[in-house]
Amino acid sequence: MDFISEKLTEYISENSNKEPKILARLNQETHQKILKPRMLSGHIQGRLLSMISKMKSPSSILEIGTFTGYGTLCLAEGLKEDGKIFTIDQNEELLKIQNKYFDESGKRNKIIQLTGNAKEILNDLNETFDLVFIDADKENYIEYFKLVSERLNNNGIIISDNVLWSGKVLDPSSENDEETNALVHFNKLLNEDKRFETVILPLRDGLSISRLI
Repeated sequence: MDFISEKLTEYISENSNKEPKILARLNQETHQKILKPRMLSGHIQGRLLSMISKMKSPSSILEIGTFTGYGTLCLAEGLKEDGKIFTIDQNEELLKIQNKYFDESGKRNKIIQLTGNAKEILNDLNETFDLVFIDADKENYIEYFKLVSERLNNNGIIISDNVLWSGKVLDPSSENDEETNALVHFNKLLNEDKRFETVILPLRDGLSISRLI
């Protein structure tokens, strides 16, 4: 769900930095060949991820939820020369399209793909991070936050996607919806965690940015 009109979305797109050609092709191929293509970050959200990464200039990024790799490549744009992005996804069927564009991007040596259960991988991953992007199964957002919040470097940032969940976070009838309920509790947890300052942006399906104080 987008929270602004289609015409205004077009205006924003026209008056923001253009989508790099490689990402435009990845965007197109994802919509042509992959189920649930809306899971892809897309032009404006992708440019925001890129800008935050460039402002942060991270040495180490963690992404939970690779999908076809669009967000991965956006985040990788801001990495330091020797920086790495660790990206986790449990869907092995997406590796082919990921690898196609990772190889073409020139950032192949910066990207470490990890396939499997994210919680298990994180428990075994001995790394700390400057920037984290959470965009995976919503019912586990709180667990992911608990796992990564202890591994953030000073002034680290956590970006969380889909936190407004098509507006369903406002719908009392969604109380029995596991994903919606998890996101309601997740948003409350972030806002009340005194270690972080958090702001939610009504960009696409809702994007929160939390900075470790």
